[in-house]
Amino acid sequence: MELAVYGAVFLAGFCLTLGVGYTLFWERMAVLERLEHYTEERKKTIYQELNQPLSQRVFKPLIGAALRGMKRFVPKEKARAYEHRLTLAGNPHGLEAETFVAAKYGVFAAAVLLGLLTRSPWLLVLLGMAGLLLPDMYLNLCRRQRSEGILKSLPDVLDLLSVSVEAGLGFDAALQKVVEKSQGPLADEFDTALNEIRMGKPRREALRDMARRVEVDDVSTFVGAVVQADTLGVSISNVLTVQAEQVRQKRRQRAEEKAQKAPVKILIPMLFFIFPTIFIVLLGPALLQIGKVFK
Repeated sequence: MELAVYGAVFLAGFCLTLGVGYTLFWERMAVLERLEHYTEERKKTIYQELNQPLSQRVFKPLIGAALRGMKRFVPKEKARAYEHRLTLAGNPHGLEAETFVAAKYGVFAAAVLLGLLTRSPWLLVLLGMAGLLLPDMYLNLCRRQRSEGILKSLPDVLDLLSVSVEAGLGFDAALQKVVEKSQGPLADEFDTALNEIRMGKPRREALRDMARRVEVDDVSTFVGAVVQADTLGVSISNVLTVQAEQVRQKRRQRAEEKAQKAPVKILIPMLFFIFPTIFIVLLGPALLQIGKVFK
């Protein structure tokens, strides 16, 4: 009996001590647990950073810091002039207008510095011109590739839109289906237009803004036809079918035009590279024989 009493007293004292200790130290324990969790997350982050290549860990932050410093000296008028061009090019690498202008100045400064190191006036001029022109050439290349991608995917997108509308979907739901089933710059632009429509912008304004962001004639024609059909109450399904056929016909005409230009474009490499080689192969032995005769 006494053993049971002693055991109960010991157990009660143990529980009381444990409760008092937990009450006194639970805040410290919680802080330690949070610190341990933070330390583990920090270790994972450090390991991930160390596993990245040197260009991502060192050069990219340095270049980013330099561009952020140069952005303060970029004129606002210059940035506004490049803002629309970057939009037409699809904002390559997520560049802002100020960042692109600062990068252009940085490329020009690096080219001039390299030209000064060569100590050649001609190389200095050439490198300086290259530093000024290469960023714009890259931007134009991105815009051309984006426009070609939009033109290439437009007929298939219009077919999918037409089929979706004929199946009973509304125009907005058909656009959502295109966004889900398609990839590329045109699908991204449709996704942006849909988000604007969900935020309350009228459909015709969202589509017209999309046409201004793209500046492709076929897309502008399609948007104009859809807006007109929506205004007049014409069946959008018929409009989409006609637009898809017209876009395919224009693409066929562009392919035929390129095929007709090919013989003209191939004349330059033939005159400067192929014909001289043929003349050397055919007339070279004869000229050697004639030279031996007249010796």
